[in-house]
Amino acid sequence: MEDPKKLEEGFRDGNENEEEGKNILPDTAGEQLVAKQKSKRVATLDAFRGLTIVLMILVDDAGGAYPRIDHSPWNGCTLADFVMPFFLFIVGVAIALALKRIPKVSSSVKKIILRTLKLLFWGILLQGGYSHAPDVLSYGVDMKKIRWFGILQRIALVYMFVALIETFTTKLRPTTIRTAFFSIFTAYKWQWIGGFVSFVIYMVTTFSLYVPDWSFVVHNDDHSSERYTVKCGMRGHLGPACNAVGYVDRQVWGINHLYTQPVWSRLKACTFSSPASGPLREDAPTWCRAPFEPEGLLSSISAILSGTIGIHYGHVLIHFKGHAERLKHWVSMGLVLIIVALTLHFTDAIPINKQLYSFSYVCFSAGAAGIVFSAFYILIDVWGLRTPFLFLEWIGMNAMLVFVLAAQGIFAGFINGWFYENQENNLVNWIQDHVFNDVWKSERVGTILYVIFAEIVFWAVVSGILHRFRIYWKL
Repeated sequence: MEDPKKLEEGFRDGNENEEEGKNILPDTAGEQLVAKQKSKRVATLDAFRGLTIVLMILVDDAGGAYPRIDHSPWNGCTLADFVMPFFLFIVGVAIALALKRIPKVSSSVKKIILRTLKLLFWGILLQGGYSHAPDVLSYGVDMKKIRWFGILQRIALVYMFVALIETFTTKLRPTTIRTAFFSIFTAYKWQWIGGFVSFVIYMVTTFSLYVPDWSFVVHNDDHSSERYTVKCGMRGHLGPACNAVGYVDRQVWGINHLYTQPVWSRLKACTFSSPASGPLREDAPTWCRAPFEPEGLLSSISAILSGTIGIHYGHVLIHFKGHAERLKHWVSMGLVLIIVALTLHFTDAIPINKQLYSFSYVCFSAGAAGIVFSAFYILIDVWGLRTPFLFLEWIGMNAMLVFVLAAQGIFAGFINGWFYENQENNLVNWIQDHVFNDVWKSERVGTILYVIFAEIVFWAVVSGILHRFRIYWKL
């Protein structure tokens, strides 16, 4: 069993034998300790990061066959809806542990800004529309339609905000914490004040901003176009059509720069195939055809609170040395958050909604992250059951590589580029059809088995080999 002090020292990113780790997704915060020294990785954080990457691959590539695990069309929470807040939770934990020593504030600020810009660049490149992998063998994006926000851009915003607060309050940090339960909260009040400010901005804007009628144009395959109008003229609406989250994005980014395939098109009001994707109903509301940004600006401000909760878990790890003390804080906070979320949701006060990143969703997903993180900590670092989770550790150590090549389909797109006679005759499709679908006589079963073995297991093995040779993708 690891010594608690070593566990505390080890919660940072990077290679085991490097003084500055830079493994980025989603450990964007924990890569660069200013104090240069060798450190030992802690399995819990890597395994939890690896689990989140695995969930992303699973729901992205098997969600079409199993819509119940795909993103909830609107209110509610499915397996896919835990991925983003888990990322942000990890970012927060990593920030606390990476920035616990800051000899020079200006140097840390420069590194934070540089890493933020790198994340923004990769986010636009991967999700802005430039890459069409893996299904379409072309690249390029019309700048009039480029998508400005996405997963990495949201992580960048949360990382920058939370890390800068942690950096600028370095001289206000306590060296010891009193045993009182709430002392950890008061000791890091500036971090919580930052989270509260983001909460206030989100809540005030969501419930007070007037949303007028708006229109959009749909371009059909036959090169014709149709204009639709959505009637609003209201405040505080939390439905798909007239919420403030979408209105802010339409005003800031422009409607042509938003995500064009929002999950709300799977609602019963839009399609008889709900909760799966399907053709729109003839009587479907006009907004069923409209774009919507699930990683928008206002919802990303709300997401800062996910990072704030994560950094609290990191602060607990730093200041409380015993396993029991840490787990008492982590589990109790996770349970309280879940209870608050369920109360808000089932009283219809604030529904759990990933697309809006509602306050109840923040609480529910962060509480779940805290419980899962605590469970991993017990299994791996307290009980020492590390071997069953090694594949998650390996993936977590090379999270950025697996995210780009697997979750974003870059590797599959490369393989698809080597086809015979036509683009459909490629190795990826052949494996899916003949090794999985035909053998099991079911496309649904074949899809889930393909994702498990040809993607998750494959990338676990690749990550393990890369770890064996100390090869990591650093940003």
